[in-house]
Amino acid sequence: MINQDRILAEFLELVQVDSVSGHERALADLLASRLKELGLDVYEDGAGAVTGGEAGNLIATLPARGPERPLLLVAHMDTVEPGRGVRPVVENGVVRSAGDTILGGDDKAGIVTILEVLRVIKEDQLVHGGLEVVFTIGEESGLLGAKHLDHTRLRSSTGYVLDCDGPAGTIVMQAPAQDKIEAVVRGRAAHAGINPEDGVNAIAVAAHAVARMNLGRIDEETTANIGVISGGKATNIVPDFCRLEGETRSLTGHKCRAQTAAMVEVLETTAARFGARVEVTTQTLYHEFKLDESHPAIVVAQKAAENLGLVSRLVKTGGGSDANIFNARGITCVNLGIGMQKVHTTEEFIRIDDLVTNARYLLEIIRVANAGDR
Repeated sequence: MINQDRILAEFLELVQVDSVSGHERALADLLASRLKELGLDVYEDGAGAVTGGEAGNLIATLPARGPERPLLLVAHMDTVEPGRGVRPVVENGVVRSAGDTILGGDDKAGIVTILEVLRVIKEDQLVHGGLEVVFTIGEESGLLGAKHLDHTRLRSSTGYVLDCDGPAGTIVMQAPAQDKIEAVVRGRAAHAGINPEDGVNAIAVAAHAVARMNLGRIDEETTANIGVISGGKATNIVPDFCRLEGETRSLTGHKCRAQTAAMVEVLETTAARFGARVEVTTQTLYHEFKLDESHPAIVVAQKAAENLGLVSRLVKTGGGSDANIFNARGITCVNLGIGMQKVHTTEEFIRIDDLVTNARYLLEIIRVANAGDR
């Protein structure tokens, strides 16, 4: 059975292992050792070499005990900054950081859920159809680990990613596509006090362009943002350079592409109007996915929630996850809520009860998926 003291102790241990994006080596080594102790075959792929990180993705397999129905379980190893030197605090049934870092429940709560379930399966000799566990790198920096994962090593057609807010029973059935936009506006330098009229202020051009863009909530499915602007060298120089970084997202792919194109058009026409030049690059970071309510992966998750008396909620999200990549590669993956709250902030926390419920829920999903009683 699920052991609360054990899962809490492991969670506290893991959040204190630094693993910000690109620096997952220590955690990868620890997790590889744990997985091997639990009887899984562990392989580390070469994604780290491609992405510039210290470690690759971990791919671990547990042979079936019963008829083969392989199921994929996914969580990511990396965390965002400030994520070094985490000091977890346990108080009144809640785990939070000391306040100067994130906690790292995103996604170490997902990792400990999978590890606890594997332990219970081993201890109780539970029947299952075979499990494939993937712990990815670089999720927070653009789903890099999942994108460069050696998918040929996987046999599962269905899986569950444990990487969403909301309590156990939260089932993400739709997630957006995302485009990245980078632009460099090139103006003309001049002395700001002697001959400013001879210059073309690249920052001003960028500001005019941003002011003309439709940003924020575009419609119920689509968002857009300019999040980074930098440029200039000194206050007495008309800046000849300004860099912008932004994004678009939509649950419908063509809307995402249309919003990206509209922002590019604004940048180009505004630059031409002021006699500047602009260099724009766009990149689709990941594609959208939408699962039908009748898909077995959804039905299994709902049945498991019902069996445990949990409230199941089918939701759409504005955030991407490794599930986007796996779905695009032909492995139907549902992203599950694991109770993490205020993630990516120094106020991040998770309830101990949620850690336990997550493990109970995942174990029941595995049981239902294997039994076929859906």
